[in-house]
Amino acid sequence: MDKKLLLCGAAALAMSAPVYAQDEEDHGHADDEIIVTGSPIAHPEHESVIAASVLTEEELASRGESSIGQLLRQEPGISATFFGPAASRPVIRGLSGDRVSVLDAGIGSIDASSVSDDHAVAVEPATAERIEIVRGAATLYYGSSAAGGVVNVFDGRIPDSVPEGGLDGAVRGSIATVDDSEEVAGGFDALVGEAGDLSFVFHGEGYFRSTEDYDIPGFAESAAMRAAEEEDHDHEEDEHEDEDDHAHEHEEEEEAFGFVPNTAMESKGGAVGGSIVFPDGFIGVSAKIARSVYGVPGHHHHHEEEGEDHDDEHGEEEHEEEGVAIDLEQERYDLMGEFNKPFLFIDTTKIRFGYADYTHQELEGDEVGTTFNNKGFEGRIEFLEKEFGNFRGASGFQYKHRNFEAIGAEAFTPPNITDQFGVFTVREYEAGAWHLQVAGRYEHTKTEAESVSLSRSFDAFSVSAGLGIEPVDHVFIGINALRTERAPAPEELFSNGPHLATNAYEVGNPALGKETARGVETTLHGEFGPVSMTLNGFYTDYKDFVALIPTGEEEDELPVYNFEAHDAVFKGFEAQVDADLFSVGEVDVGARAQLDYVHAKFKGEGAVPRIPPLRSILGLEARSPFVDVRGEVELAAKQDRIADYELPTDGYTLVNLAATWRPRGDDDWLSVQLRADNVTDEEARLATSFLKDVAPLPGRSVKLTLRGAF
Repeated sequence: MDKKLLLCGAAALAMSAPVYAQDEEDHGHADDEIIVTGSPIAHPEHESVIAASVLTEEELASRGESSIGQLLRQEPGISATFFGPAASRPVIRGLSGDRVSVLDAGIGSIDASSVSDDHAVAVEPATAERIEIVRGAATLYYGSSAAGGVVNVFDGRIPDSVPEGGLDGAVRGSIATVDDSEEVAGGFDALVGEAGDLSFVFHGEGYFRSTEDYDIPGFAESAAMRAAEEEDHDHEEDEHEDEDDHAHEHEEEEEAFGFVPNTAMESKGGAVGGSIVFPDGFIGVSAKIARSVYGVPGHHHHHEEEGEDHDDEHGEEEHEEEGVAIDLEQERYDLMGEFNKPFLFIDTTKIRFGYADYTHQELEGDEVGTTFNNKGFEGRIEFLEKEFGNFRGASGFQYKHRNFEAIGAEAFTPPNITDQFGVFTVREYEAGAWHLQVAGRYEHTKTEAESVSLSRSFDAFSVSAGLGIEPVDHVFIGINALRTERAPAPEELFSNGPHLATNAYEVGNPALGKETARGVETTLHGEFGPVSMTLNGFYTDYKDFVALIPTGEEEDELPVYNFEAHDAVFKGFEAQVDADLFSVGEVDVGARAQLDYVHAKFKGEGAVPRIPPLRSILGLEARSPFVDVRGEVELAAKQDRIADYELPTDGYTLVNLAATWRPRGDDDWLSVQLRADNVTDEEARLATSFLKDVAPLPGRSVKLTLRGAF
């Protein structure tokens, strides 16, 4: 499988690859897409010395996933934690949890998603208008929690401009077969008044999603896990030869087949916002509420009532033991503004502030097992300086406060309060084809858990230096060296209790120090006639990399995992090629190929757990004013470079097809998409998921989506 992947990926990258989805202005060439996440000084994708990219509104609408992790899973260098369809965070270059920040227009999501993989991100993909991705350390601009990368989601609920014609918006509805899902989402901006140079713009949005347990082609448990359980059972039989094996046979008969139990969900929410737009910028506020109830798969083996039909009605079947569900709610309030009127040495000032009250309850049947609360706020201000010759710069401040508590049976982390302050600066120099960038950040973090009389504070310093050159037109080569420091998360310091979601008894280490990374990244962007390409490489050497390591011991019938610091090395690459192949009349045909790989190991101590395997995605698309047709094949290699107590993950091949019809041609007034995912109904498991051996990816699905714009 690995050789086949390498050959397929190399051949495709050598011959050609994508124009996926749109025309040259929207998508085919990235020159028009400006990155604002990687640095306060915005750059086009093709002139960034860091690995950054943009997903536009049209691309996001064509995917329509229910979680940020699944939405981005097929992007180069990105996988997902996949704790079921509702709770799935991005994994960037093998890093996740507290090392990957999911931002809401530049401010943290202010939820509990980084605490555990079964906690959903309180950022809704259904209303996203644009997503910017930074692969690699973004610590310099967003703090310790961005040590592995950033996903910045923009939903436009605070308008920054006046809508053309005074009103614009979109609405989308979809249904899918794999989980009997129904979804509707929509939003609009409206000019509601004017006073001189001031324009008052109102924004409204809302969404609703409902699904049942999703279908799979075989057993929920992997073959590797079933074999391990069979071996354990045979060992027990040798020790207890006089016991009847009827119970084991009954358990095999009751094992979930054809669906993953307890994966249904219902989500709904909405937001309102308003801005004052003026010639030199804007300022606005918004209020948002999000509510989600979803099942958490993998907590236990379910047991059906005697004589019950285990077939198509699995969403309604009775169980002797009910599954665990999460009832999540977040209220959030935001302020955002940009002022482009120069004063002193400042050219532009940007402000951003967010406050959220987040809670979720883990329900065991009708009983509340554990409650997680997180009240927090975060603010940042950035100053872009006036250009001075070939020099330009930007500086900023960031402050965030988190008051987190877990109450109940699964309160594996004591209540804790974290305050973090950071100051950062970036300097750039451009001379002809040369681009030089240096940046630095100082950050102070204080975390305390009064109930266990523990308190830690950290002073972290991070620096980077990047050099870019355009040796010829349409070719950019960049190299970036960095040294970053990350303060350990409260969970890594203070945890001490059972965590059923990860099937572990987690033990923190209050003596953990700062995690230090030294690394180098390279990037190459090139456009050669109808072909464009991007190649990123990275090598990061970690000192005291904090990881959750199994000990082989048990506590409360759960395996004990300790948060430990070990030196580690992460290295790998992402490659993507897009090509306009040919045109026939009004039909343009293009292709895409991408290949990514991560190798991560502890120095002298084996592999880092849950690392994605070598993967390739090959796609072909035909686009015309009225109809687009697209097909893609995703090939993932077997992952057998695994940590202790981890099972290998088989490779897989997924085939996806889609067709989009626009009755009025390129006018986006109405579009209808029919999409078939996992056409061959293949069993596929993500090596990055804690649940890889009990919850594969969904099986074959047909999805119909209607989208209208005004």
